[in-house]
Amino acid sequence: MTNIEYRKEIINQIDRLNTEQQREVLNFVRFISTKCPIGVAGNKLLYASGTIEQDDLQIMSRAIEEECEQVNLDEW
Repeated sequence: MTNIEYRKEIINQIDRLNTEQQREVLNFVRFISTKCPIGVAGNKLLYASGTIEQDDLQIMSRAIEEECEQVNLDEW
């Protein structure tokens, strides 16, 4: 679908909603437009590929395994 086709379909679907549902859609659109940053295309990040030393990668991997992959059942 093109951008214009998406817009037409969105409007078509919104027209079928009642006022409260339209308000919910508006709130959702406002939320995702402020909370979802526009990313960077992967090909623009390729310059950084391979720039981290192997030893540093191993240290990072160990830290992730030791600290991030644990569940504290009493926490919640």
